[in-house]
Amino acid sequence: MAYRGWVSAVVASGLAIPSLLPVLAFAEPAYVAVVREYVDTVVRPMVGTPMILAAIREQNAKFSDVSSTDIQVLDSTYRSEVETGALQMVSAILSTPVSRYLKEKQDASQGVILELFITDRNGLNVGESRVTADFWQGDENKYLETFVRDSDETFVDRAERDEATQILEAQASFTIRDEAGAAIGVATVTVALDAM
Repeated sequence: MAYRGWVSAVVASGLAIPSLLPVLAFAEPAYVAVVREYVDTVVRPMVGTPMILAAIREQNAKFSDVSSTDIQVLDSTYRSEVETGALQMVSAILSTPVSRYLKEKQDASQGVILELFITDRNGLNVGESRVTADFWQGDENKYLETFVRDSDETFVDRAERDEATQILEAQASFTIRDEAGAAIGVATVTVALDAM
């Protein structure tokens, strides 16, 4: 019996529905485990440095009373600069020691790391290896599935092919904790799946 005919026969008999649906509902793509392992063994140690923890703590203190309106203004300003090329705010972020450090790590990754950035507890960028699309990540899964859930797991988003570069990439994020175990920010890395 041909494969298609066999699948049809199994489905028609009702065997596939109860037995396969739980598997299909929880199966994750093979790349997720590879990305998770890379992030957990390579990226987590990169961002757990005293310099990065201090920078996140400093920004958390600076924006301790930031309002949602303030966040929207900061994000709008950043995105506008990216669109117009007038990179005053963006340049200030890229010139920080944290951003330079992240850029060095990206450059040393042999093409695996395409982007690496750190956010504070509000989801605002603290440092970035290259210009990001926006300054506030707090409304995106990379923040919602990690910091908001107080999760220690590495969240791996769905893989996509970049239209401009044609690189198949996936983004992974995890909560950054201080020495006492308190969640203080999030690290996000975009990796080139073909380079892993």
